[in-house]
Amino acid sequence: DIVGADFFNVIKMMKDRLGANAVRIQLPIGAEADFAGLVDLVNMKAEMYYDNDGVDVRTEEIPEHLRDQAEEYRMLLLDAVADADDELMEKYLEEGDLSAEDIIAGIRKATIANTMVPVCCGTSYRNKGIQPLLNAIVDFLPSPLDVPAPVGTSKDGEREIQTTCSDSEPFAALAFKIVADPFVGKLTFFRVYSGVLEKGTTVLNCTKGKTERMGRILQMH
Repeated sequence: DIVGADFFNVIKMMKDRLGANAVRIQLPIGAEADFAGLVDLVNMKAEMYYDNDGVDVRTEEIPEHLRDQAEEYRMLLLDAVADADDELMEKYLEEGDLSAEDIIAGIRKATIANTMVPVCCGTSYRNKGIQPLLNAIVDFLPSPLDVPAPVGTSKDGEREIQTTCSDSEPFAALAFKIVADPFVGKLTFFRVYSGVLEKGTTVLNCTKGKTERMGRILQMH
């Protein structure tokens, strides 16, 4: 929604500068101050936003002036999905189309294999396109069980340690962000790779080389 926003130019930049196989799964309806919603190319419906709070969201038919463009980019999406999966390619060639379930499964498979980058659009400041983005994260991005487990390094740096994503394994996590909250104090955001962390647990801080006791544990919303 910013001045000069150009969704299609961003797609081109992703391909040219990043070498990414950027595939549109949505199209914007309007741009800049006129951004009003998006076209869902998977389900071929329009998501229209009638407020800036993300509350009044309505699923409607695709506006007539965008129908041809939506059909064009849906075909490109189907081609990309079919290229990533032999079974879907065969089904696509036989039937000439794929169901929404097939498309979602194909996008997920290609995304996890890092051969496709599905692209959404929206504006975070006005809460437009956020709901479909969160759905896309759930539908397409891998869980820890879908990708190889991360490999750590021993404290002396001489050997690799293979982690296993399981509650029964020793605790291993990555602290990826620290913020100072005026009401709570210093907050450490961490991603757990294995094991379980409980309040009062003592863990080794590998960066500092000393143990630290876990205080309050909060879940962010």
